[in-house]
Formats: sequence, C-alpha cells, structure tokens
Amino acid sequence: MLVLSILEIVGFGIGGFLISFLCNGLLLRFSRTLGIRNKNDVTIRWSNESKPSLGGISFFIVFIFSAIGYSVVFYEINIFHKIEYIGLFVGGCIAFLMGLADDAYNTQPLGKLFIQISCGLMLIATKTEIELFHNHWIDGVITVVWVVIVMNSLNMLDNMDGITATTVLFILLSCLVGRWIISGFNIDEWTISLIAIIGSIIGFLCFNLHPAKIFMGDAGSQFIGFFVAFFSVKFLWNVSSEYDTESWASLLIVLIAFTPAAADTLTVVINRLKKGKSPMVGGKDHTTHHLVYAGYNDKQVWIVFFLIGLFSFLLTIVMINLIQMGIIIPILFFALYFIVVFGYLYRNTIKFPQKK
Repeated sequence: MLVLSILEIVGFGIGGFLISFLCNGLLLRFSRTLGIRNKNDVTIRWSNESKPSLGGISFFIVFIFSAIGYSVVFYEINIFHKIEYIGLFVGGCIAFLMGLADDAYNTQPLGKLFIQISCGLMLIATKTEIELFHNHWIDGVITVVWVVIVMNSLNMLDNMDGITATTVLFILLSCLVGRWIISGFNIDEWTISLIAIIGSIIGFLCFNLHPAKIFMGDAGSQFIGFFVAFFSVKFLWNVSSEYDTESWASLLIVLIAFTPAAADTLTVVINRLKKGKSPMVGGKDHTTHHLVYAGYNDKQVWIVFFLIGLFSFLLTIVMINLIQMGIIIPILFFALYFIVVFGYLYRNTIKFPQKK
C-alpha cells in the first residue's frame, strides 16, 4: 500500500514536470512576440532582452490537470464537494486570469489590489483562514492581508532568472513535508496539488534558469502567489493550532520559510520609503540587483538565493518537528537566521547602491 502511494505521488510529480516542460517548450517555440509586454521597457525587468512572459501558463495547466487526474485516479472522491478545495480552485482561476490580463494590458494597480483582496476573501468564505488570534474577524483580516502580501511579494521578487521559482519551490516543499509531519504520509487532494505544482516549477526552471528563455509573467506570479498563500495558511500558519501551542511559533515558522521573499520585500519597502518612493513601483533596486552591483554574476545570485531557500526549508522542517515534540522556546533562536539573512541582504543595498 505504501509502495502504491509512493508511486502515485511520483507519477503526479513526473506528470506535472512533463506537462510543464512540454508547455514551456511549445510556448517558447510558438510565441516569439506573444507575451512580450512593454517590449522596449527594461526599467523593471533585469534582462535587457525581451522574452516571452508566458511560463506561468504552465503552472495553471498543471493545476487543472492535477484536479482532473486526481478525480480520475480517485474517482470515488469528488474534490469539488470539499469547500476548501473550491476556494483554492476558484481563487486560483481568478488570480491567473488577473495576471494574464496584466500581462496583456498592463492593468491598473488598484484593479489588481481589488482582485487580490477578492482572492483573500475567497479563502475566508471557503473556511481557510489563519488561526492566529482565534477571532474570526481579526484572523479573517490577517488572512486577506497575507494573501495580498504574498501575491505582491512574489511578483516583486520575479525580477531575475530563476529567483522566484526557486524560492517558491522551497516554500512548497516546506508545506508538503510539514503536512506529512503533522498528518502523516497520505495521498489526498492537497498532496497531489502540491506535488504536481512542485513538478511544474522544476519543469519551468529548465527554461527559466540563467540565461532564461522564458519568464513566468504576472499570470504565473499571481497564480503561484495565491497558491503559496493558500498552502502556507493550511500547513505553516496553523501548525500552532494543530498542536494547541503558542501562536507566535507559527509566525516564526512562516517567517523562516519565507525568508528569501520576506527579506527582499522588507528591504525594498524600507529603502523606497526612505527615498519617498512607492513600494509598489517596479525598479532595479531589489536585493538580487544589489548583489550584482556588489560583483556577483546572475548565476551566483541565483546560487545565493538557492542556498537561502534550502536552509530556510531545512530549518522550517526542524521547527515543525520541535513543535510536534512540544519543544517551543528554543525555536525563538531560529529568528536569528532571518535577522542574519536580512542584515546581509540589506547591508548590500547600502554598501553597493543602485547604478545609474
């Protein structure tokens, strides 16, 4: 039975990888101009060469096929009878369509914010919310804010080859392994969705690592942002509730798991506010860019973020295990990891300022 379950998981993972690999290969081949918005605008995108921003379509296609595949393999279970899955599915569709519209038409920021808030409200309406204060209204507001933050943070981080996809890969691995630690090794709609998207991200990285041939675009960053927000709520934010322990423990778990994205977003927000600029306006002032100004090449920047993501994943799993064993206080020291990473990245933005 265990062998069969492992084979099913591996099958969905390989399926997600192959669908993503084939989709991105076809999109790259048949979209020489399609998906290239603002062709001559290189203010935000690090690469000076316009390339198709269609990679995110593969994430959504894999997500749809994973739902179909699960329904076929486990035909006795109707996943659309589960209200939480409906929230994931509908919210994911909304996020993808909004991102696709932004790739095509460059939509207004307020319009994007409205859709992101709607995605957050969709989670609350379908019984998925952060259980931090155990007050429906307060936790509901925090859930919506979290969805908006994650969708924008990953969108902002999507500024250099391979960075966002690699960061997301380790966050979703944290969610998957954390889910198995808490609930045991089993096959359900959450496991299959995570495995399939993890496979799709690996397939996408085959085309997105430096030198990138294709970008994920807003369709990808918005969809994957919502997807990550959903699973981080289910399997990271609510670890404390699962073991009836202090809520701040879950807050630390999320902070460590999201260290690459959180450190970059916090650095950008601080520096732009200090200069009187809007944090929501794109630019070449991210931590990734400042590492290049410090002398790293694009591949070395990716390696730095790969290592940060890997250590974040490993520390997150250790923290969840400690909470499971009832060892709470020592995980406070894990906050030092975020402080060190943030300090290192922020220091680079001061020591090696943006080049004109």
